[in-house]
Amino acid sequence: MAGITIDYIPYNTDVGFLRIKQQYIEIDHWRIAFFIHVYASIWVLLAGFTQFSGWVQRNNPKLHRAMGYIYVADVLLVTGPAGLLMGFYANGGLLSRIAFVLLAFLWIYFTAMALIKAKQKDFKSHRHYMIRSYALTLSALTLRAWKYVITNAYHIDPNWVFPPMDVYRVVAWLGWVVNLGVAEYIVYRSKLKSFYKRRSLEQG
Repeated sequence: MAGITIDYIPYNTDVGFLRIKQQYIEIDHWRIAFFIHVYASIWVLLAGFTQFSGWVQRNNPKLHRAMGYIYVADVLLVTGPAGLLMGFYANGGLLSRIAFVLLAFLWIYFTAMALIKAKQKDFKSHRHYMIRSYALTLSALTLRAWKYVITNAYHIDPNWVFPPMDVYRVVAWLGWVVNLGVAEYIVYRSKLKSFYKRRSLEQG
């Protein structure tokens, strides 16, 4: 992701993803949202990565809180709204736009709920919402991974034809729905573990 971000520095509009978005380059709010999203997202990935370290939480809780606030502020105030705006201009038509708008909305919602639960000192729920939020953050990586897998399937079977826009529509959903499914499974396992632990304590 750092390598992808560097390609756009300082203000390159004819590289990478922007080569297929030239029809939107002259739209000021879209262009601004794109560069905000690109530059700010790398910090969300890095800050979020620290939030699940048990060692950091035990030995340096101030760092955990500081990085958590960076993550939350970035998602809620910067890259989340930028991603939401970009979603309305996604390639692939209505299906892709729904996918990216829903992704941005859920990303903002889960992050906001994580902050609210932390303020309420409900740290179990806080962790669960952070798991969901970061699963959606990682869609920046998994979307590209799914695109690579699907587009390279053509080289495995030349008779298998998948038009580029169809690929984009598929990865627009696969890139985050699978992540969220995994996150929900992790949350479910955590709740189940807590339930059995609580019942064991009640039974003496």
